Amino acid sequence: MILDLVDVFGSRPLAGNPLGVVHCADQLDGDAMLRLTRWLGFSETTFLLPPTDPDADYRVRIFYPAGELPFAGHPTLGTCHAWLAAGGVPRQAGRVMQECGVGLVEVRQEGDLLSFRAPALIRTGPLSDHELSEALRVSGARREAVVEAVHVANGPKWQLLRLSSAAEVLAAEPAARAPIGTDVGLAGPGAEGADWEVRAFFADAQGKICEDPVTGSFNAGAAVHLFASGLASGSYIAAQGQKTGADGRVHCRIDPDGSIWIGGRVDTIAAGASLPAM
Repeated sequence: MILDLVDVFGSRPLAGNPLGVVHCADQLDGDAMLRLTRWLGFSETTFLLPPTDPDADYRVRIFYPAGELPFAGHPTLGTCHAWLAAGGVPRQAGRVMQECGVGLVEVRQEGDLLSFRAPALIRTGPLSDHELSEALRVSGARREAVVEAVHVANGPKWQLLRLSSAAEVLAAEPAARAPIGTDVGLAGPGAEGADWEVRAFFADAQGKICEDPVTGSFNAGAAVHLFASGLASGSYIAAQGQKTGADGRVHCRIDPDGSIWIGGRVDTIAAGASLPAM
């Protein structure tokens, strides 16, 4: 087994969201994958496996410290980058098909960026009063700043609080703890050097609130909602990570056929580390 370390969605190397990618992970079971994920300490670690779907180029299992995810954004781009860098050749030139818990996810190489097709939302609609109160508690956003509060779940159970401004997003002070499975994101217009400012919070295996540096799945869910509701058109750039020391840029666009693509740069930080049997 070989471990690569990659950086996803950064405006430059070491400015995005780190990811561990384990190649040839067939000998690992889910418990071993989770142990390694927790040891590495990143928000996610991925494990490359042979595909079971005849249309897929590879299969990936995605873990975070509290368990396994059916889909996640920065792991999708980071895994694709590592697979290509290790000599992976897609069945169709320019298009990589990833098999994961939500099924097949298409990834394209577009200049210096990799972009994945945003999966459909599995839950939409407004938050209930109780859900909104808890999302406000977790994120620390001001109720007065909330313009909209909706579900944008696409694997992770993201809840979106759309705030009145980027300044309100950056001013939020998140809580210390929340139930495992909590996924709350903030988005507000007017970011410096971008169109939207984004922050995303999740609970780890001990119920501690963590702020993700740059979050592909939340940006994907938010993009689906923003384009569908007419709050965005064509394309936009989201900035994320300022409060964690990162400097992320997420490129979101909608094609004429309605497909929504979430893109960013991916940089290899270290490659080829041998892992012992586990």
